[in-house]
Amino acid sequence: MTLDFSGRVAIVTGAGGGLGRQHALALAARGAKVLVNDLGGAVDGSGGSAGAAQKVVDEIRAAGGEAMANGASVTDFAAVQAMVQQAVDAWGRVDVLVSNAGILRDKSFAKMDLADFRLVLDVHLMGAVHCCKALWPVMTQQKYGRIVLTTSSSGLYGNFGQANYGAAKMALVGLMQTLAIEGMKHDIRVNCLAPTATTRMTESLFPPDMVEAFGPEAVVPAMLVLAGQDAPTRTTLCAGAGGVEAANVTLTQGAWIGRGPGAPERLQERLEAVRDRRGETVPASGAEQGANELRLARAPR
Repeated sequence: MTLDFSGRVAIVTGAGGGLGRQHALALAARGAKVLVNDLGGAVDGSGGSAGAAQKVVDEIRAAGGEAMANGASVTDFAAVQAMVQQAVDAWGRVDVLVSNAGILRDKSFAKMDLADFRLVLDVHLMGAVHCCKALWPVMTQQKYGRIVLTTSSSGLYGNFGQANYGAAKMALVGLMQTLAIEGMKHDIRVNCLAPTATTRMTESLFPPDMVEAFGPEAVVPAMLVLAGQDAPTRTTLCAGAGGVEAANVTLTQGAWIGRGPGAPERLQERLEAVRDRRGETVPASGAEQGANELRLARAPR
């Protein structure tokens, strides 16, 4: 079945280049009207120019699509609200959000300035929160929404020099988990995408023979599936160079160690049993941790 976005309206943040540009072009090519958002700043978030977003809009229009530009910083909630209103005024609705805007301020944690930590959280995490918050009433009212948050393997699994970026990216998974639960009754589906791609933020990290294979366009199929009408919800897809994986936060079966003075030593002795991944589950909500602990406490001994 063809993934068709005809009649849909999408907002893509950070869409002036790299991954965001590819997302915007792909959605437009499949029929969506696209609001292309980009502050037009440098990789570290400094500066700004509306030219990057407008260039992508021009590309979409040249191919026969419908698009408009927006230069709001996702860190400015009022500007994000105005961005959403811009799309609603022009097209009457917003069906898809691809929250892609981001910056890098990489350094080892020992050398990292707290201002750089805070700014990365502000752009990645609060930027996504601002977009979701501004769109939530729109999507709730229309009983339809597809939100794709851009996470990263740096958050899921860690990466040297990216404590700020990793913390922000893992926080987006937590945001997804709850928004997906709360949005279910309104058919708002919320997912995460962890891309591996050569962009101006990452191109220096790839071996020369793999730069083309890891082009940002290879991530687009995963985005389209997560943003489509038949999208899953509470799903994290990792994608790069044509490969796609799913990442999950799991819960082991665990072990009962009891309480009292000897409990810490019993846990120390049984730590491998607690960490044993055989039979692990992907909880449907946070309540399942408590339910599992209740099961362990009630098990006959």
